[in-house]
Formats: sequence, structure tokens, C-alpha cells
Amino acid sequence: MSDGVRVVVVDDEPMVCRFLRTILGSADDIDVVDEAHDGAAGVEAVLRHRPDVVLMDLRMPGVDGLTAIERIGEIADPPAVVVLTTFDADQYVLRALRAGAVGFLVKSTPPEDLIGLVRVASEGHTVLSAAAARRLVAASADSHSARDRAAALVESLTEREAEVLACLGEGLSNAQIAARLYLSEATIKGYVSRMLDKLGCANRTQAGLIAHDAGVVNP
Repeated sequence: MSDGVRVVVVDDEPMVCRFLRTILGSADDIDVVDEAHDGAAGVEAVLRHRPDVVLMDLRMPGVDGLTAIERIGEIADPPAVVVLTTFDADQYVLRALRAGAVGFLVKSTPPEDLIGLVRVASEGHTVLSAAAARRLVAASADSHSARDRAAALVESLTEREAEVLACLGEGLSNAQIAARLYLSEATIKGYVSRMLDKLGCANRTQAGLIAHDAGVVNP
């Protein structure tokens, strides 16, 4: 499956790993290449297999999910990490996303949706459950320091880059941004790349957080 989506599952409950293997394995284009039961083993699995997507539990004994996400983010060309957890959304949402995760889903996500969201994550897009998205917007709005920092960062952008950032905050793809701004997709890709460098962001999700913090996108 060299052209498929390679996935590593990290969860301290073997039954959860087995369930995810079964669900994701039912898709022809997804291959669960390994599983791990704590954060340290998860990082080792990522280094060993170089997957496209990691499904990461947060609350695990030993090295927890947040620490593992930070360590994975230090790897060159890291995979997309999606937090998969049993609780709806709490203070871990922002912490996980700021650490480098591209998404946050509850384990009650319907199997057919999970398969599609793994594909979306593998393409570098943000994946958030509705509950996590609502909590994210609320938490961003309540943080004065985050708003001030984000506003300062946005001031470094050109007007067009700020427009693209606002679109990222809405979760739009490059093709959708290109259609909205009447530009080519290649041009938008260039804007996104330069904007991520200016903002010091590792991925589109972190840029989207800045867009919300700075108030350049409506909730």
C-alpha cells in the first residue's frame, strides 16, 4: 500500500487499538502499520514507520499524549497527529492543537466518518469534532494574552496573506480559498507557505488558531 494512507494508533487500551484497526482496515486505501500503548512507544513507532497519520490518545500512563505530540513535532516532516479521546472537549483541546495536533475527535465518532476524517488529516487539513470546535472558539476568545500575541503576528502579514489566514480559520482547502479569492490554487499554496513561515506555524491548524485568536475570522 505504498500509495495509501499509513496510520499509527497510540492508545493504552488494546481493545481500542483493535477496534480502530478493524474500522480503518476496512478501507482499501488505509493501512494501520503499527500500534503503541504509551506516548514513548508511539514516538518510536512514528520514527520506525514514518506514517502519514497518527491517532493519539491523550491520557496514558508514562509519557502522555501531549508530550508525545510535542516530540513528534520535532521530527523532520512529521505526520499529521489527530487526538482521539473519550471525553468531549476540555482544556486539552488548545494544548494539543498548539503542540502540533491537526485535529481532535471523540472516540464516539461514527466509523464511516472516522475513515473520511483520517483521509482529510493525511492531506494536511484540520479535523475537529463540533464540540471541540465550539470549545476552541470559546477558549480562544477568553485568552487575552493569546489575542494580543495573535494580533501582533497578523500585523506582519500582507493584506492578501491576512485574507488567506482568515480562510484557513474557516477550515477552507487551498482550492476553496482560490475560488473565493479568484486566484490560482498554486498561488494560494505559495501564500500559505510564506504565511506559515512568518507566523512560525508548523501546520494549517496552528495558523487557524491564530486566525481565531486575532479575530480575523468569524466563529
